[in-house]
This record gives sequence, structure tokens and C-alpha cells, in this order.
Amino acid sequence: MTEPATDTRTASARATPDTFRHMMSGFPTGVCVVTTTDHEGAPRGMTCSSVCSVSLDPPTLLVCLRDGSPTLEAIMKSGEFAVNLLHEEARSAAELFASGNPRRFDLLPWEQSPDAAGPHLTRDAHTVADCEVTLTQRVGSHVTVFATARRIVTHRSLPPLLYGLRQFRAWPTA
Repeated sequence: MTEPATDTRTASARATPDTFRHMMSGFPTGVCVVTTTDHEGAPRGMTCSSVCSVSLDPPTLLVCLRDGSPTLEAIMKSGEFAVNLLHEEARSAAELFASGNPRRFDLLPWEQSPDAAGPHLTRDAHTVADCEVTLTQRVGSHVTVFATARRIVTHRSLPPLLYGLRQFRAWPTA
């Protein structure tokens, strides 16, 4: 006979931003950097762990970006962006693009071909999806951006970078 699980529940009168953040930190996810260019051609980008597949046909994904961010503003004007899925050795890129450093694109290698929807982080991304915006929806402090992936480029065959419990981790080995 097995021992019953210990009950470690705690009660909260209602969900708050802090309890919600704590709950979601226990749900590990992959890490990406969403990139685009603004109306002057300057690169923009930010770290994002809120990315999700929506549909296979057409190939559609969504990203949730902070309302008011320069990256979101540029995406809304251009109608396109790239999702750079980071590999396990790209923690420094994830931290850089989460920092708000205005020189972030000067501090790591990237390229943007004429048919790309945004800069590709060639050293730090294992795969990049070039996307076209199809729908946006504001919810609270963020905007959900739905987009069709028009092109997928594989740069490296390394496992993904994960984020959970407010820590970056590599995919565990078997």
C-alpha cells in the first residue's frame, strides 16, 4: 500500500498579481526572442516566454508582448516579426533582451535577409520562424499577437532553453 501524498495546499482569498506570477513560474516553458524592425529599419527585440502554437493549417502561433514596448509598436506598424527560439547555450541572449539595454543588437551576432520578417539571432537561436501578423488582442498589460509562420529556418541542432521557477535551464539529458 502506498503512503498518501502530503497535502501542501495554501488558501488565498483571491488571485493577486504576486500569487499568479508564483503559480505561472511553476509552469516551465521555452524561451524566445521576438524581433522586428521599426519604420526606420532599426532592429527591435525582446525576450518572450509567452509563445504558443495555435494551428497547423495555416501554421499559426501567438506571442504575448508587453503593451507599450518599442518591439510591439514596431510589430504593429510593420505587420511582421521573427520568433527566435533560443537554444540551451543562449541564456546570455535571453537575459540581454530582457534587460532593456538599448545596445542589445550591438552585443551579439544577428542577420536579416531581405525575405526575413525580423533579425535572426544566428548564434543563439536553434530555429527562427518569420511571421505575418493576422490578429491582435489587448488583455490587461499585454497584447496577444497571432501570426502565420511564412518561413522556418533552422540555425543549430541544440536543445531548447527553458524558463521556470524564475530560472533558465537546459533540456534535461536522458
